[in-house]
Parts: sequence; structure tokens; C-alpha cells
Amino acid sequence: MEAIALELNNLTPKVDCVSKESIEDEGKLNSLTLSTTKKYSGGWKSASLLLVNQGLATLAFFGVGVNLVLFLTRVLQYDNAEAANNVSKWTGTVYLFSLVGAFLSDSYWGRYLTCIIFQIIFLVGLVLLSLSSWLFLIKPNGCGDATTKCMPTSDLGVGIFYISIYLIALGYGGYQPTIATFGADQFNEADPMQRHSKAVFFCYFYFALNVGSLFSNTILVFFEDRGQWIIGFWASAVSAALGIVLFCVGTYGYRYLKPCGNPLTRVAQVFVATFKKWNVTVPDDTSKLFEVEGSESAIKGSRKILHSEEIRFLDKAATVTEKDFHGPRNHNPWRLCTVTQVQEVKCIMKMLPIWLCTIIYSVVFTQMASLFVEQGDVMNCQFGKFRLPAASMSAFDIISVLLFTFIYRQLLIPVTGKLTGNPKGLTELQRMGIGLVIGMLAMVAAGITEIERRKYAIPGHETSTLSVFWQIPQYTLVGASEVFMYVGQLDFFNTQAPDGLKSFGSSLCMASISLGNYASSMLVNMVMSITTKGNRPGWIPINLNSGHMESFYFLISGLAAIDFVIYLFCAKWYKCISLENEEGDKVEDNLDDILRRV
Repeated sequence: MEAIALELNNLTPKVDCVSKESIEDEGKLNSLTLSTTKKYSGGWKSASLLLVNQGLATLAFFGVGVNLVLFLTRVLQYDNAEAANNVSKWTGTVYLFSLVGAFLSDSYWGRYLTCIIFQIIFLVGLVLLSLSSWLFLIKPNGCGDATTKCMPTSDLGVGIFYISIYLIALGYGGYQPTIATFGADQFNEADPMQRHSKAVFFCYFYFALNVGSLFSNTILVFFEDRGQWIIGFWASAVSAALGIVLFCVGTYGYRYLKPCGNPLTRVAQVFVATFKKWNVTVPDDTSKLFEVEGSESAIKGSRKILHSEEIRFLDKAATVTEKDFHGPRNHNPWRLCTVTQVQEVKCIMKMLPIWLCTIIYSVVFTQMASLFVEQGDVMNCQFGKFRLPAASMSAFDIISVLLFTFIYRQLLIPVTGKLTGNPKGLTELQRMGIGLVIGMLAMVAAGITEIERRKYAIPGHETSTLSVFWQIPQYTLVGASEVFMYVGQLDFFNTQAPDGLKSFGSSLCMASISLGNYASSMLVNMVMSITTKGNRPGWIPINLNSGHMESFYFLISGLAAIDFVIYLFCAKWYKCISLENEEGDKVEDNLDDILRRV
């Protein structure tokens, strides 16, 4: 049997995904390693350009998204629950499209082309939204502020509006995980210094995202709140166009990795081979499992992944039998898979429980774009003689993100690094767990604010005299939780994803936000269906003063607490990916199980 495995190893072709032409001036290097003594494309110069591109695209996206719930209530005249649900569905669709972008990027188009195509779709959606608002929706001019109502809209105008915002969803969603992975591609993991720079890049990536959204949440939201929606939308379109130009400027300096083939086929092969060999016994000596020789795996562009003991039944696909030796010269991948191919599937399956536990956090996060804005809109928004737009309160979330990013990198990493011995300070799993707890506290703070707001409700009106600045704690806590949860997610899913699924790894973070928005919409519908029985107004009625929105916030907080307990078990079970470098040595990511000592 060992002789059969050895012969199959020698017969298996090895295909290199990353050609020498795809990485400039690297000399004679293997497909995934860059020489530290050679000059090459990529690095911080290219990554910095991508960070600016990310900031401009985010400015454009949030120029639409941050005030969308008010656009629906003021211009299209939806009620509060319907508007919140529409925003949740739209935001969910944005990040669901991230899976489309990741698949095309990893499989066929490559990161660069995928970024270009989806940014163009994004720009077309923004231009169409600006035109449809100007020609059909904003009638009379300046309507949709706090006082002037808009005229009833035509079906044509509403139809074009929805086409435009879902083009925006497709464009931004497909672009977002790809640009994150493309930025990480500018650094070589084989170089320890650049490996560290890659981890730092994700912090700066989320930093750039929040800098871009800060402008939207302060300047653009001010114009939109005053009924000047068209100015805000055109500013977003200009920002997106400028981002595309800057992205193209760096074309000749980027480090490119070619697409590595359709991963769906590889995953299907593992399950089919496992099913065909269901009665085969996996050898106790895992070195007898099938694998090609040399440092490169049979999967294009992927380093070898070392065998892991989890999900052992999939090892049947890599177990060599006499039947595997009959037939054509090359082995049949639908019957015999390499250890690396099996481990690729195992990596995905091991990440899924962690990913599922992040969805409830995304339910917390999505409230900022919907119920937080509706809550703030019926509070006292006066700041002297100036009226603050309710959506501008999300600026405190962004300031919190920027502040806690600095605190984490400059204070927490050195302190926790000394305590844990981990140069990263806290592991990605630990950061995500902390983010989940802080997010739960943010919902408690929002519920307390709503209780106080209703105490100061004006009889016979829909507003309250309580200052909108009471929302600062809930926005600040959400911002702090993002630094731990979303930056940790980006780093975790990108690092733990196999080489051929890097964009897919980044898209898991976005898909979590997507399902969180859909879950939020479903939760609102369920709550309203139950709480409106018997002619009661429900928890989230049109007049929030007659509802109990604080109960909805506390419900989410309770769900987050249950989710955190489940997360602890999943994180303790998780084992990180182990790779081989070109010499065949083990390379294991520095990722401890969360709270292992507890």
C-alpha cells in the first residue's frame, strides 16, 4: 500500500498558481515565497493606496447608508418598523454579495479585476440614485427634512430607486472583501516582518473604513438631514469615482496573485470521495494518507496543510486503496484527494461554528443604522441654535473606533503581550469574545436610554425633551466592540483560511453582517407580530412614545449573552491551521484557544 501511495505521489502533477510574471523582480522563488533581499512590487506603498481607496469607497457607501432609514420615512413615507426592516434587508444584501465577489476573486477574475468591476457597478448605482432622486423623488426641492413633506412618489421613481440602491449593494458588497484580501496580498507571509505588517494592515484597513464613514456621518448627513439629499448622493458618487482613479494609479505597483480555481469543485470532490470510501478504515499512521511530494501542493497556489485530528471521517478521502491505483495514469480526484485538499475542507468546517456565533453580534451592530437613528430622531436634537441630525450621532461610534484602535495598539498589546507571551497581545478569538461582551453592554445602554427618553416624552407628540446626547454611551460601546470583534474577525478569517480561499475568508466577516441584518429584520417582524396582538401598539410602533423599544434592546442583549456562552465552547474546541513552508517545516499561526486557562 505504501508503494502505491509513493507511486501516486510521483505521478501527480503540480500546478503553480502564481507565475513568475505575476510578481515582479522576485528572481527564482517558489510560488508563494518572496525573497527578502530582492525588490518586489507591493508593500506599504501599494497598501497605503488601497487604504485611501477604501476610505473613499466607504465615504460614498455610508453617504447613502447612514441616512437611508430617514430617507425611507421622510421621502418615501414608510413607517418606522417598515423602514428599519428595509434598511436591514438592504444592508444584509450588501454583505451577502461579498460571497459573490470572494468567489469570483478566488476562482476566476483575481483580486484586481474583481475590485475594478465591482467598483464600476458601485459607481453606476450611485449615479443612478442621484439622478432618480433629482428627477422623481425629491419633489418639491428640499423636501424630506424635519418639516417639509415630499409629494407622493411614482412607481417609476420608486422602482429606479430600488434598482440603484441594490446596484450599490452589489458593487460595494462584491468589492469589500476583495479589497481587504488584495491589500493583505501586498505583504509576503514568508517574511516575519511582512507577516507582522499584514496583521497591522487589517487594523489600518478598519481605521480607513471609519475615517471615510466619519465624513459621511458628519458632513454629508448634515446636508441630507436638511433635505439636500441630492447634494449628499452626488458627493458620494464623486468620492467613488475618485477612489477608482486612485486605485488604477497603483496598477503597476501592486503585487498580484492569480486566481486559484473553483473551490466548490475541490470541496465536492472531498465529500464524494469520502462517501465512496465510507467503509474504508483510516490508517492510524496519518503519514500513509495520500499527499504529493515536494513543498507545493496539488492545489494551485496553495501551500501544504498539515493533517489535523478533527473531523477524522473526511480522512477517508485521502486513504489510499488498491482501486485508486487502477485506471488512468493520474489519480482520480473524485475518489482520492490529497491531505491538503481534505484539510482545506476541514478548515472551512472548523471556522463555521465560530462564524455562526458572530451573527448575533451583527444584530447588535445593525441597530446603529436603523433603530438608533429612529430613537435619536424623536429626542431633543438641539445643540444651542443648531439642530443635530440624528444619524450624525454615529460619529461617536467612529470616534470610539479610532480611539480604541489607538488604545489597543499602543497600550493593550504591550501589556497583554507581556502577560500572555503572545506578541499580538490578545489572540483573534479572545478579541472577538471581548467584542461580543461589549456589544451586549451596548444594547443594555440603549435600553436604559430608551427608558429615560420615554420618561421625558411630550404628551400628545412623538418626541421627547431628553437630549440626544444620551445616546453617546451606546454608540461608544458599539464602537469599542467593533475594534475587538470586526478587526479580530478580519484577521482571524483571513489568516485561518487556506491559501486558495483568502477572499472567502474575508467575506465571512461581511456575510456575518449580512445574516445579522436579516436576523434583525426577522426579529423585528416576530416581535411586532407578537406584541401587536389585541390592538396593542407593539414594541416598535410609529409613535415610539407608546411603545417599548427598550424591551427589544434588552431582548437582543439576552440573545448576545446566550451566544457568548456558546461561543466560548466553540472557541475552546477550535484548533488553528498548520502549514508547511518550502522546506517542509511546520508553520502554525500564533492563535491560542480563547480562555484556555478558564
